[in-house]
Amino acid sequence: MTGPRLTALDELFVHQIPEPLPQVATHHEHWRESYFFVLHRPDHRLHQPGDVLILALAHFPAREEMDALQLGMVDGQHVFARHVRPYDGDPHTTRVGPVTVEVVEPFRTVRLAVASTPEAPVGLDLTFRARTAAHALRRGTMRYRDEIVWDQSHMIQSGTYDGSYTAGGTTRTVDGWWGQRDHSWGIRNHQRCPLWMWLAIQLPDGMLGVWHWEYANGARVFTDGCFAPADGGEPVPVVDFSHQLRWTDGDGEPVDYGSDGAAVRGLAGTVTVTLEGGGTVTVEGQGTWAMPYGPLGGGQHQMVVRTDDGREGTAIYEITGAHHHRYFPIPRADRLPPG
Repeated sequence: MTGPRLTALDELFVHQIPEPLPQVATHHEHWRESYFFVLHRPDHRLHQPGDVLILALAHFPAREEMDALQLGMVDGQHVFARHVRPYDGDPHTTRVGPVTVEVVEPFRTVRLAVASTPEAPVGLDLTFRARTAAHALRRGTMRYRDEIVWDQSHMIQSGTYDGSYTAGGTTRTVDGWWGQRDHSWGIRNHQRCPLWMWLAIQLPDGMLGVWHWEYANGARVFTDGCFAPADGGEPVPVVDFSHQLRWTDGDGEPVDYGSDGAAVRGLAGTVTVTLEGGGTVTVEGQGTWAMPYGPLGGGQHQMVVRTDDGREGTAIYEITGAHHHRYFPIPRADRLPPG
């Protein structure tokens, strides 16, 4: 009988359950731990959209593999690549094919590198430096009857990015681009989530971040987030959230998503965030696709935003899901929560 397999990190005081790493509390095909990074120009304008670079790296214990996704928009064209490696005895080194993520100083500095190889649509040599304190979101859970669809913890943090990226044989400089990073872990079955919104709003004085889920009928499942000051001060939690957003076509006019969003070119409208202590911020935004998700529904938009007290900034709004009365009126999956 073969015993459990140990890895280098099993030498350290990092265990949370009486099993070797990377065993998890709930064995599930959709259990994952992931890093996510997005960056865009702080001077982005609606009619002069700049490039958006997105990098994600995750590991999947049930599949014993790690993957990295490259997404975004470069020179007006969407880019996508998926790189994969099996654990092969090493489930911890954050390197997949041409992609490497290195935490240089926890919660302060992270280095992102993508070698310029044929399989990588964009080469990266970037450093993330924290602009705000990191903020831990509450654990969120969603079920369909007795099945777990979502059970995840999450950290968000705003930063500036410096370095360069290479596409089409041309290298471009990144100098103080705004953006955000996430670190999440747990179960996430994207295809069976009715609706989630993730807002990463970058303002001169800080980041406004929101994570929000709803059922198809609009009933709320989960809301969390914060306003994190750019001076590194203590983030102020989000306690309430409402949204009045609409899909738009190529002329900026409202358009129905239909079954696959074929007519959608952008997103516009307002969101209102209530912070701990009672303060509210209403944000008016308008933008275009940074990365559509195709059959998964929705995707990420690069937005120009203005708050009701006159602050101006840029943002990434992610709206995705399988069925929602406003955003995804035609279901694209069955057995959707709550059951």
